[in-house]
Parts: sequence; C-alpha cells; structure tokens
Amino acid sequence: MKPGIHPEMVDCTVTCSCGNTFVTLSTSEAMHVDICSNCHPYFTGTQRLVDTAGQVERFNRRFGKKAAEPETAAEAPAKKSAKVPAEVTAAAPADAPAEVTAEA
Repeated sequence: MKPGIHPEMVDCTVTCSCGNTFVTLSTSEAMHVDICSNCHPYFTGTQRLVDTAGQVERFNRRFGKKAAEPETAAEAPAKKSAKVPAEVTAAAPADAPAEVTAEA
C-alpha cells in the first residue's frame, strides 16, 4: 500500500432507528441507519413493515378490495337453469336398481 493515499480509519458509532448502537471502523465518526441486525426481519425472524412513504396505503386505496354492494332481487339478473341432457332425464330401465329409478 502506498503511504498517504488511504483515508484515516476511526471508531464510528452507528445508531439505528430502533435505538440499537454499536461501534465499528469507518472514515466518519458517526452514522445513522434505518435498519440494523437487531431489528432486521432476516435476523429477528419477525416481519416488520417499514413504510416511510405511505406506499402500502396508496396501493390499498388503488387496488384494495371494495365493499360488495348488496344486490336486490330486481337488480340481480335471472340465473339460467342448467340444461340437463335428454338421456339423463329419460326414465330408467325397468331392470335398473331402485336408487337409479329414484334419482331419475
């Protein structure tokens, strides 16, 4: 390494928004961070929503579920009855079991 071209390394106090502080080496004396290993979801195993710009609320306003409006009988379209094939509606043969004749 050439002498005189590298910055001076000093003890740096890092302060997180959760309140955790620790000391490391850096070129500055103090540093402020939003997330550290004490509060990051990867290290803690819990999920914490960090929403500083309101992006989640904006998304929910734009794409969130809207309240379902109750339909009255007059507004609801009439449902078509399901068409049943002719072979199903035909009478069961005489030698068919009782369950089949009861269903037909």
